[in-house]
Amino acid sequence: MKTKEFTTIEASKRLLSSMEVAINNMIEEVKRPVDQDLNGAGRKAELQSVKQTAIDCKELITQRQQLLEMIKSLEVDGEIGEEKDFGAGFAEKMSKK
Repeated sequence: MKTKEFTTIEASKRLLSSMEVAINNMIEEVKRPVDQDLNGAGRKAELQSVKQTAIDCKELITQRQQLLEMIKSLEVDGEIGEEKDFGAGFAEKMSKK
């Protein structure tokens, strides 16, 4: 049985799929209500955890967008150009909104 050859495009697409699952899990975690029985330091820690999860999720979404742009570049050019900044297009789009 021949093993499938590793390709950057296929690995990137698998990573993209995994990132989508992680993002959805993080969104569900942020949506979960804070325990009303907690107070003081416990409540503060839980709120901080929710905030950190939201920040991490936002960063993962940005990384996912950059990965999408990289995949498109690989499919069009067959390689990743060293000069390309995969984050610029997304940032520019978001700043215009």
